[in-house]
Amino acid sequence: MSFIQEFKEFAMKGNVVDLAVGVIIGGAFQKIVDSLVKDMLMPVIGKLLGGVDFKHLYLNLGDKTFETMEAAEKAGAPLFKYGVFINSVIDFMIVAMAIFVAIKAMNKLKRNDPAPAPAPEAPPVEPEDVKLLREIRDALKK
Repeated sequence: MSFIQEFKEFAMKGNVVDLAVGVIIGGAFQKIVDSLVKDMLMPVIGKLLGGVDFKHLYLNLGDKTFETMEAAEKAGAPLFKYGVFINSVIDFMIVAMAIFVAIKAMNKLKRNDPAPAPAPEAPPVEPEDVKLLREIRDALKK
């Protein structure tokens, strides 16, 4: 079997195609989660915490002081960006929760979906000698 033929069989298997679809949908889902976190949740959480915008929280590890994180980044100062980390943790928590809810819903649908009734088993074929012995027994009873 040639390399190209083997690759073709591998690439066309159901698992590979399912994985590709999952990656594409996951990328689109990530954009939704990013927007949810950055545009909706973080402003509300920041407002509740007194107007804090997490993405701008950092610790300057250099000797110079800067007015903003952007100025420090342009100057190449070493920064400890813990606000970005907080945003990433919140992103992860939301994605994990969404996946948990989706899987839980799918499992519930699977449980509610009635399983197809098993096909009735064919009666076992009786061997000839057993059949003959039964006929003899029945004849003796008469």
